[in-house]
Amino acid sequence: MTENKYMPEGNLVQTVENLAKMESLEALEAAMAEGAILEAVAIRANGASALTVALGDFVGIMERDEVQLTFGEPVKDIAVITRVGKPVCFKIIAIEPRKVGAPLIRLSRRAAQLECAERYLAGLSAGDVIPAKVTHLEQFGAFVDIGCGIVSLLSIDSISVSRISHPSDRMQVGSEIRVAVRGIDRNDAEIPTRIYVTRRELLGTWEENAALFTIGQTVTGIVRSIEPYGVFVELTPNLAGLAEYRGDVSVGQCAAVYIKNIIPERMKIKLVIIDAYRGIPAGIPTPELTESDHIDRWQYSPPECAKLVETVF
Repeated sequence: MTENKYMPEGNLVQTVENLAKMESLEALEAAMAEGAILEAVAIRANGASALTVALGDFVGIMERDEVQLTFGEPVKDIAVITRVGKPVCFKIIAIEPRKVGAPLIRLSRRAAQLECAERYLAGLSAGDVIPAKVTHLEQFGAFVDIGCGIVSLLSIDSISVSRISHPSDRMQVGSEIRVAVRGIDRNDAEIPTRIYVTRRELLGTWEENAALFTIGQTVTGIVRSIEPYGVFVELTPNLAGLAEYRGDVSVGQCAAVYIKNIIPERMKIKLVIIDAYRGIPAGIPTPELTESDHIDRWQYSPPECAKLVETVF
């Protein structure tokens, strides 16, 4: 996998090296000559036509067309105004002296994103595991920054095997996570225009998760769904068991459950709900994420199970 120096926005802004490149006009000029990617906070949007970015004792201007890499599509108003108050990455593309006052410093986030796309994202392939930062949550999934503000959608069904009602059940804005590349759309120049990602493959197989529990234990869980035939209780993000239907429980409640049986050949865990309550469960085991930086194939189902559940990258 291509070495990554193009991290999600916000990871660079407070680093010593980044701040040093903005400590004087000479430092800014050197950063421009070097073609360095910097980060600073956008402090104002002039309507939706430009961003003003704080650069130490100076300010920079990022015109609307330089705010986002869009591959020829118009930059939307929302793409400009939602940057205000947040760190943005950029390259300095011009420093223009003025007769009076500080020079006009022109910035381009688009140029930084294009370099990220060409030098980092273009070298990725399906199965590569990369860092990401959650930027926004919707009912259908989480938007994650995979480098220099380039965003990918992590759909809700790709977050974990255990079903959830909203991505906030797993993460929050600002969460730093790892994701696996599921697929890549490229343009004629082989530059990625869209990258599809998934996370559930990093949270352990059924067997790895089930090994954390034994028959006869009473453990904590979270009620994730209620069906006419039973109640699904999450034991870990990639493992849920089924208890008999009870009318006095609701989705989102914590539950104390007794493990009645573990059946690998059917990929089933039978539970008995002892109690259900509102609150935060303490100490629900979560498998350690895989340390691998690439996955070719992931088989969730146990070898003895007739039903095959797998992801082939």
